[in-house]
Amino acid sequence: METLTYEVNDRVAEITIESPLANALSSTILTELNEILNELEAEASLKAVILKGEGKFFSAGADIKEFTEFQGGKENMAFKGQAVFDRIEQFHAPFIAAIHGAALGGGLELAMACHMRFVTKKAKIGLPELGLGIIPGFGGTQRLPRYVGDAKAYEMILTAEPVEGEEAAAIGLANQAVEEEELLDHVRRIAASIASKSKPSIEHVLRLVPNVYESTLNAGLKDEAARFEEVFRTEDASEGIKAFIEKRKPEFRDK
Repeated sequence: METLTYEVNDRVAEITIESPLANALSSTILTELNEILNELEAEASLKAVILKGEGKFFSAGADIKEFTEFQGGKENMAFKGQAVFDRIEQFHAPFIAAIHGAALGGGLELAMACHMRFVTKKAKIGLPELGLGIIPGFGGTQRLPRYVGDAKAYEMILTAEPVEGEEAAAIGLANQAVEEEELLDHVRRIAASIASKSKPSIEHVLRLVPNVYESTLNAGLKDEAARFEEVFRTEDASEGIKAFIEKRKPEFRDK
């Protein structure tokens, strides 16, 4: 791997973008991220993934130099980026983005594909593509309105002006804004809390929440009821209920 590293400990993976100076998203990063996803899919015990950037930024945009070599059709980098980000959004374990410094352009689009985003208070968050005479291509126009609403999405995209981390949290783009020195510890605590839960219940929640955007309320409720029954019959459900009655911590076996 030239631009990414990852490790797995205690059922949590940490992927680090290491592409100086700004961790700009390139075709190499997209290819390597896709390869890591292939490897993580084989990690049967995995329950959460942290995505972070090395150096001053999470990711300060896409690799502008590659734009000069842009080719259409199958070489369209937007299609490639969208395919990788869709895999993240549909992954069997939740992705948590730990954002410091800046998440701009493709960097924010990558973060928005994650299930959760935690930011530093002064981080710069935005989609500056219109300042270059182009538009977002990795899902920015589709995912941003889901988090902040249409009006704020129009404002952020059309002005190309970023917001700071605290505002990102206030408008729903980030889960929480914290001090920079607290970010990784905070995100690791969130990941550890998730990893302590039953794997079947985690996976069912990841399939249910997207129903809000992809189906009717009635269809979503029916899916929830069916999955509730399926989870209720697991060994972990029996253990969790028994542990609650006995006033102790459950010992889930992910079955």
